[in-house]
Amino acid sequence: MNNDENVRHAEKMRKIKAARNKMMETKTEEKGLIMVHTGSGKGKSSSGFGMIMRCIAHGMPAAVVQFIKGNWDTGEKTFLRERFADECRFFVSGEGFTWETQDRERDIAAAQNGWRIAREQILDPQIQFVLLDEINIALRYDYLDIDEVVDFLLNEKPAMTHVCLTGRNAKPELVEAADLVTEMTLVKHPFRDGVKAQAGVEF
Repeated sequence: MNNDENVRHAEKMRKIKAARNKMMETKTEEKGLIMVHTGSGKGKSSSGFGMIMRCIAHGMPAAVVQFIKGNWDTGEKTFLRERFADECRFFVSGEGFTWETQDRERDIAAAQNGWRIAREQILDPQIQFVLLDEINIALRYDYLDIDEVVDFLLNEKPAMTHVCLTGRNAKPELVEAADLVTEMTLVKHPFRDGVKAQAGVEF
């Protein structure tokens, strides 16, 4: 870069910084967010667990309720239960993926139990962040009542408690109620080429 380019770049960055500073002056509110990670792409749960790590680093007590993965030994479950049990409570409500149990009544009972635990954790004044992992799957199959879930999040969730709900096919009612919605898009996945789910990447 020659001197003229450096000067132009510095001026451009100065203007961007001034505009950003002005915008940030208007962003003063704090609130507990309702966040949704959905879409067909990989990374929904991974992102939610990334926020759990942030909470632990900031000294914010957290909780995880897994709705679908059941007794699958995921790295996140092992890591949090063995190393950060005091900082993050970890609950598993499902008995496995729905196509493994093939028992709708049992799936509904597991999902309902998970939602009971989720409500308890969200209402607990000690907990500041709750990850509801794969709850969107339970909602998609109507194992849980979407209206009940949305009403609870909007009207009973403590004002400063953050809740993240993951899973593909998030229902429109949940998307509408949320403060932040991220849709992961599937561009390419090794499963299509015959590569099985691998530890450290998928679970």
